[in-house]
Order: sequence, then C-alpha cells, then structure tokens
Amino acid sequence: MAKSLNLGNGKLLVGLDRFGQVKDFYYPYCGLENHIGSSMVHKIGIMVDGYFSWLDDLSWDVKIELEEETMASKISISRLDLGIQIHFVDVVYNEEDIFVREVTLHNLFEKKREIKIFFNQQFNISLSKNGDTAYYDPVDHVIIHYKGRRVFLVNLKGENLGIDGYSVGLLGIEGKDGTYKDAEDGLLSKNPVEHGQVDSVVQSNFDLVGSSKLTFYYWIIAAKSIKKAKFANEMTVARGAKEIIKTTKDYWKAWVNIQRFNFYKMSDPLVALFKRSLFYIRTHVSKNGSIIASGDSDMLQFGRDTYAYVWPRDGAFISIALAKAGDFNAAKRFLSFCNDIVSEKGYFMHKYRPDKSLGSSWHPWISNGKKHLPIQEDETALVLYALWKYFELSRDIEFIEQIYNSFIKKTADFMVHHRDDKTGLPSPSYDLWEQDYGIHTFTSSSVYAALVIASKFANIFGKEKSANLYSNTAESIKKAILKYLYSDQEEMFYRSLISKNDQFVFDKNFDLSSVYGVFKFGILPINDPVLHKVFEKTILKLRVNTGIGGYARFELDQYHHKGGDYPGNPWVITTMWVAQYYLEKAGNEADLSRVQDLLLWVADLASPAGTLPEQFDPYTGGHLSASPLIWSHAEYVVTVIDYLKKLEDLGICKTCYPLY
Repeated sequence: MAKSLNLGNGKLLVGLDRFGQVKDFYYPYCGLENHIGSSMVHKIGIMVDGYFSWLDDLSWDVKIELEEETMASKISISRLDLGIQIHFVDVVYNEEDIFVREVTLHNLFEKKREIKIFFNQQFNISLSKNGDTAYYDPVDHVIIHYKGRRVFLVNLKGENLGIDGYSVGLLGIEGKDGTYKDAEDGLLSKNPVEHGQVDSVVQSNFDLVGSSKLTFYYWIIAAKSIKKAKFANEMTVARGAKEIIKTTKDYWKAWVNIQRFNFYKMSDPLVALFKRSLFYIRTHVSKNGSIIASGDSDMLQFGRDTYAYVWPRDGAFISIALAKAGDFNAAKRFLSFCNDIVSEKGYFMHKYRPDKSLGSSWHPWISNGKKHLPIQEDETALVLYALWKYFELSRDIEFIEQIYNSFIKKTADFMVHHRDDKTGLPSPSYDLWEQDYGIHTFTSSSVYAALVIASKFANIFGKEKSANLYSNTAESIKKAILKYLYSDQEEMFYRSLISKNDQFVFDKNFDLSSVYGVFKFGILPINDPVLHKVFEKTILKLRVNTGIGGYARFELDQYHHKGGDYPGNPWVITTMWVAQYYLEKAGNEADLSRVQDLLLWVADLASPAGTLPEQFDPYTGGHLSASPLIWSHAEYVVTVIDYLKKLEDLGICKTCYPLY
C-alpha cells in the first residue's frame, strides 16, 4: 500500500495511509527514525449510538487530497448508512515539531446522535520494540510515550471538549492484541501506565444534534524531553490549534508562490501537480540537508528495507529541481551535506542515512576474487553537476569557494584517475539502476559533464593547471564514449561494457538512461542526426504498449514486472526524460504538444493527493514500489520548468520563468 500523503517541516515527517491514519512518523530527521513499526498504524475508531467501527474496516468511503497551494491534507470519510461524515485537515507545524489534526464531524441525520471517537497511538520508539513507556499525565491531561530522548505527547481539545477516557497497555506481546481493542466496547479501562511494546488510546464523548457539525483538534508533539513536549503543549493550547493550522497553511502558500511563475496556457491539473510536487519534495528535505528518496515504509511489507536513505544520485536530481524552482536554501543544504559525507578519496558510497552515516547496500567489495569499490560513479558526477546548476542560478560564489578544495577538486581528481586503462573510460562501477557492474554509457556521460564543470569552476578561481587537466580528461572520455559505446551498425549506444573473465562484453539492451545521458550531458548536440536516430529507436523499443503508456527504463526490466510482452513498467523518471528531449528539440509552439501529452500522462496517473510513485502498473496504472518517490516529483518539476523556459526561448511568453 503506497502512502496517500506526506506532511513535514524538515525534522518531522508524517505519512498518512489510504484511510487517513498516521502510518509513518519520522523524527528528528526526514527518514530517521520512524517511530511507527512496519505492522503498526495509529488507528481511529468511532462509536455512533452504540455501534462501533474502525475507519480502516473498508466500510467507509475515504477521499484523500492535498489542499490547493498549501501543505495541508483535505480528507473526507463518510458512511451514509451511519449518517456520519468526518473531515480531517492535517498539518505539520512549520515552526515546531507538532502534527495537528482538525476533526469535523457532521451528523447527516436529523436526529440527535451519541458519538464517541477514539484515537489510538502505536509507537515503536527509535525502531526498537523494547523499553517504551506510555502513561497518562493527570496534571496536563495528556498521554505521553517516551524512551530516552524521544518523547511523543498526545492531546485532544475542542470547545467544551477534551479527553474523556484513556488507556495504556501492551501491543502484540504476552497475548495482548493491543489497547485499541479496549475501545471496541465504547469504554476505556483507564489503565494509567505500561512499559515494553505499548500502545495508547484517548477518547472523547459528545452529543451531536441533527444535521449539525462539531469541530475539535487532535495533536501529537515530538520532542527530546518531557519538559520540552509539555512546553510545546502549553503553547499549542494557549495559541490554539486552529491558529497553528492557519499560519502553517499561510506559510506554505507563500513559499510555493514566491517565485511567481507564469504558467501561460498550462492546464490546471498540471499546475496543481507542479505545486504539490514541490511540497512533497520539501517534506523529504531535512534541516541538515539530507534528502531521502521516499518515506514510504510500506516497502518493508515486500522487501528487506525502505527507500528512507540519501542516494547522492536521487538527491542531485532533486536539488536541481529545488534550485530551478528558486529554493536555493534547500539545494545548498543538500550540497553542504554531500561535502560532509564525500570520502577522503573523492567518491560517494551507495547511499547514506540522514544522520550522515553509511546506509545499507547490496554492492559487494569483491567480485570474481578481485576487490573493487562498491560505488556508482554517476553519483559522484551528478552531485558535481548539480552544484553547477545551483551556481548558475544562485551565483553563490562564496559557497563555491568554501567547498572548492574539499569537494570540487577532490571529486574531480578522483574521476580523472579512476579510469579504465584499456579504453580511457571511467573504471567499472555499478550502474545508475544499481544492478550491473561495468562501464556504462550513462555513467561515462555524467563523468564527462562533471569534469567539464570542474574545469569551469577551476577557471573561475584562476586554477589554470587543474582547469586544463579536467577539460582534457573530459574530452578524452567523450571521444572514448563515441568510440567504444556507440555502434553505428546497431544504431544504439550500448547500455554497458560488462567485464567477464577479463573480457568486455557489450550489453546491447536498449536503456533510456544511455541516450538520455548522451544528450543531457552534451556528448552529442541535440540536433545531431546520430542522436535523433538512436533516441527514436530507443523510445520505440521502450514504449509500454499495454494501454497505459509511458516508457520503461530498459529492455527486460524485471523489477515489479507484471508478466506479458512489454519491456518493463512505465516510470515517471524515464517518461519525463523523453519529454525533456523533445523540449530541447522543439523549434516552435506546435512542437511542444508531445511534451504536454507526457506531462498530462503523469498528472492523470497521480494520486488524488498528487503523489507520484516510482513506477506504474502497466495494465491498471496503479502505483508500484515507493510512493511518493521524490525523484519522480523532481523530474516532473524540472520538466515543467524547462517547458516554461522553452516558452521564453521561443518568444512565446516573456515572463514564464522568473529565474531565467
């Protein structure tokens, strides 16, 4: 089950499931730690005139959206047979680590109803099942879960309404299903404390007269001490949860509109998805600059790990989207993060945790008895490429000077020397898609671009010797790509040269990243007939002709393959790469129609709340793998911005892209 919606502020990241329940609760980094276990969820129950129902029992009609132009949920849950409709408006406060939920209950019948509502909290603090404590605090009338420096305070208030009942107990151990079961008879036992693996429930009771509505507020505060949590609770009570929701909405509305993009004739769904994509991107950027690939913990239901890691590759593409959208602050924080984690020898490892420690990996340090670096060299190149994109727009020369030696020179020197003796291409590493070890067209193209950029940076600071070294090496790599990785007879750029038994074997499967890298990183100019021929042949091979459309990553892609005769599932990323190619080639407004069609394809398959997954089911269009995948949102944002910039280049719109 992919996430329906994410909210965050750079320290607290909350994911809601398809029933509007809290499923992920990351603190104090986006992506680390998730304090709700993979089999846990914060359940919500309601009793109406003695009849009890959990909101996730499939009898409710649930609609989850993101409010227009702000980072707030818009959730409607109803049962006509019960005559009850519930509306949630949720935010993560932009100033403090507080998840706030406005709850409005609507009695659809004309008679008075007796209502009891229950909120269940299932925390797995610091990813450990042992040693949690939950208790009812009779002074402030709140529930507190804590372990060490992780504290979560729960409260519920409205006009003449508060916590009328509570209970704390064991969850999934010692024969106990969980305290949430205590709610099903409508009366909580008021057990005041428990430790181990625990959950809690709070209850509020009220009557709702016929055809009337009632609004109250529920919140969870995250802090590193009970004292700080209580202080934040006092502030929330004094200021009012309603006001916190309003100011949070106002902040994000101002943020997403600060650059005043002119979307010309772009349709409302495309503009809405653009703004929602920016929100989802920002929810995954931590205060320390880390950018995780996805906060979707449901990956644990089907695999060994999640996407809650910092891939320098994903982060580089995402930071480019942030810079192009005008959020230089967030882009710079990511680049500073990368400066801190790059190895002494000038390369990045596979992936990292948001606290800058090394992440899990499946790349070995040895193959066929020979040791090698377990890296994807494209990740090193892409961050340097992203740094230039940031500098082009921000002109932040002071930051560039600060990290020239520690990052630019270090990574460029590594790429100069980490090359294959036979071909002059970058030495073998793992490919963009994290599967094969060899020399890859995309990786080689990205290294070429990174060294060109390193030469530009060196020239800025008068480092002529380094500038020449980087420029000359880049040119030799470019020549080697055209010599070894292109086949005129096959009319393709090979996906890879794979080393087998000290021999290189060509991988002749068409891969969109190969031809994308060739055009994106300047190996061939956009109007080169070879590029045109190879690109058209590649997209013909990788078009997903199952009725859904879109483009696969590469031939024979088996990741989440659904069976049948198609190359692989359609990905947002690769489909937007096709759009970017046609944008680059466009010579007039009519040429942009193919780009608009691909943008609409993405918007049509987005969730009602605007989330984009990694890939789509080729038969149903359902979301597969992680959702939201932030790289998908970044490619959509970049494509829209490139579209606006193209309108300016063609003289169609003079003020479409304000940063250009």
